Amino acid sequence: MTVAASPERDIESVEEFRLRARAWIHSTLERSDPAVGVGVLRAEASDEEELAAVQRERDIQRAMFDAGLAGIRIPTEYGGRGLTRAHQRALDEELAGYEYPSRLQVPTFVPCAAVLLEFGTEEQKRAHIPAILRGEELWMQMLSEPSGGSDVAGAVTTAVRDGDDWILNGSKIWTTGAWWSDWALCLARTNWDVPKNRGLTVFMVPLRQVGVEVHRIEMLSGSKEFCQEFLTEVRIPDSYRIGEVDDGWTVGTRWMFHERMYLNSPYTTIPAGTARGGSRMPELFAVARDAGRLDDPVARDLLGEARMLELVKNAVGERISSGIAARTLSDQTAGIARLMSGIVESRLVTIAYEFTDANGAAWDDADGAVAERGVDQLMRQVWCIAGGTTEMARNAISERVLGMPREYGHDPGTPFRDVPRSRPAR
Repeated sequence: MTVAASPERDIESVEEFRLRARAWIHSTLERSDPAVGVGVLRAEASDEEELAAVQRERDIQRAMFDAGLAGIRIPTEYGGRGLTRAHQRALDEELAGYEYPSRLQVPTFVPCAAVLLEFGTEEQKRAHIPAILRGEELWMQMLSEPSGGSDVAGAVTTAVRDGDDWILNGSKIWTTGAWWSDWALCLARTNWDVPKNRGLTVFMVPLRQVGVEVHRIEMLSGSKEFCQEFLTEVRIPDSYRIGEVDDGWTVGTRWMFHERMYLNSPYTTIPAGTARGGSRMPELFAVARDAGRLDDPVARDLLGEARMLELVKNAVGERISSGIAARTLSDQTAGIARLMSGIVESRLVTIAYEFTDANGAAWDDADGAVAERGVDQLMRQVWCIAGGTTEMARNAISERVLGMPREYGHDPGTPFRDVPRSRPAR
């Protein structure tokens, strides 16, 4: 009689996995540039260089997939490995100091792939999750609108049913990297006769679809990473719909949860010590050194503050992530991690600027790591806006975690078409 193998016996041990990952990384990947990722949304490459970097990351993602190092915690039926948190941690540790597909982590894997895994149909998951894992599809999220601010539920981009299709019209904004991406999750208005949260639906939109125009936005720093999309009579099939019609807010709330938790998500790969999700202490020490302030007691106090903030932020993120996974904490506590991240990251930018004296406002190439810190300081609020504003996180914490009274709204129960709105700018 043949005895079926136990699933546990087929799972690679964490140590075996670590050694295999280490050998592959050392033989395949290049060492990373420690200067990559410093500052706040700096314009550091030409369009051609940016596109080449995107293609390189697609190639790395494909190589990781072929090596069995992609989608560590994504189920095997969708092309992942179905392994444990410890396996993912081992991979993150071994990738420290090496190149990795950073642009794919957010928002392709989180929140987009996470939303597909949670709400997509079986056909949608089998069509897109393996393609994401192979680096063939880069995804963006189309949430914010020019007239909406932080009120995501106030979306006025419309989706109108036309037989088996939907016709989308409207505009989305602040979409990171849309100009080099393939697909997007889009929140659209499908019902104007119910309160705003109840008339939304989520769709998958191909960004190279006829009727989609992508315009890049130049930031104060010179970065053109953010984009605005104009949707004009964009026709997509109903099979591109995620979740039920008019129930997009159910999808949207989980979408925003995954966005807030990206640093502690089961689906992202973020090497230990990288600027995104890792320690900024080497960067801060470099600024203090090049500003000639390493022996300054005030500067040393600031370095101590920075390290303390990072330790606390990481501990809070780990505690919330493990608590949500164990169901001992509500998923609404993700707002705490989001708030902590925004406060800490913006403060770290300010600490770097405080090292610089006059050279923070005017610098040249001889100033080393001090250069650009003045622009970073002007851009620091990015950390409190991107990924959901810290103001919205405070509201979520007060109302949904602490149980405080809900903030007064002027339009509860009002059909969205009857809610007063400002006239569009001419």
